[in-house]
Amino acid sequence: MAWQGWPAPWLWVASCGLLLLVLVLLASPRSCRARRTLRGLFMARSKRLLFRIGYSLYTRTWLGYLFYRQQLRRARNRYPKGHSRTQPRLFNGVKVLPIPVLSDNYSYLIIDTQARLAVAVDPSDPQAVQASIEKEGVTLVAILCTHKHWDHSGGNRDLSRRHQDCRVYGSPQDGIPYLTHPLCHQDVVSVGRLQIQALATPGHTQGHLVYLLDGEPYEGPSCLFSGDLLFLSGCGRTFEGTAETMLSSLDTVLGLGDDTLLWPGHEYAEENLGFAGVVEPENLARERKMQWVQRQRMERKSTCPSTLGEERAYNPFLRTHCLVLQEALGPSPGPTGDDGCSRAQLLEKLRQLKDLHKSK
Repeated sequence: MAWQGWPAPWLWVASCGLLLLVLVLLASPRSCRARRTLRGLFMARSKRLLFRIGYSLYTRTWLGYLFYRQQLRRARNRYPKGHSRTQPRLFNGVKVLPIPVLSDNYSYLIIDTQARLAVAVDPSDPQAVQASIEKEGVTLVAILCTHKHWDHSGGNRDLSRRHQDCRVYGSPQDGIPYLTHPLCHQDVVSVGRLQIQALATPGHTQGHLVYLLDGEPYEGPSCLFSGDLLFLSGCGRTFEGTAETMLSSLDTVLGLGDDTLLWPGHEYAEENLGFAGVVEPENLARERKMQWVQRQRMERKSTCPSTLGEERAYNPFLRTHCLVLQEALGPSPGPTGDDGCSRAQLLEKLRQLKDLHKSK
């Protein structure tokens, strides 16, 4: 206990070693280059530190909620009828209705058309979701929240207060606002004939969940509501995990059927396919999809859903096992192929390239 109130001995040693290294570099004949190197290192570390501080404020304090409210006001003014024109999908007694919210988010209503019961997924704008509920003439009985970020959970309070019997589902690890019914991996939520399974997919956040609507009860395709895990030709950022964590979550989705419909949390299709063309310029499936997406976006039409079969063909973040993509990204440490570490390194390299592509 001699060190109580003081940094641990190893921290003193590490700090002295770092200081010595700095002095040696600055005193060297190539001190100008050393200064530039140190400045670059400190700038990179400062950016990461500032991001972590900003992210913590957004997710853990009331400042995040204020930022979300500002986003909401701006989006309502800019897109009074929503950022995209959407089309519902109607199956045998089940309806999936995408709701464009904020500047590029999607919320969803999953409706049992016979029982007139509805489940809302990520209702970030309670006003837009409530308008759809009233237009459809249904009763909201459950909210499924993929993760805690305000652009996915911001409507939980207003909707749960307005609909007294509405349950709010999500991961207990994620700090989801107004959560009433915590879910674990593979738990099932039943509403009328709707059978919806929660799948744990950490990486974007520690407690991120995706929701799989089972297609068997209505003899149609299953539907995956992927939040910020998976988008058309893209995947979410890893805010609270590692590349290995995100890779494992993406592999969870890869285990689902090709005909599964993908309903993502954002409209990022055109941007994502543009990046996919950089890493796989000769991918014909990507080229065909890009042409379709560009036609859709010229008319402000939504691009969802795609299918997991399509995503396997052109989404680079689902293709880290493919030799073509491995060769396109160049050598990486360790063996390629089935080795989990090397696939995680490829995933991280893709994310870095995507950030560079976006910044140009």
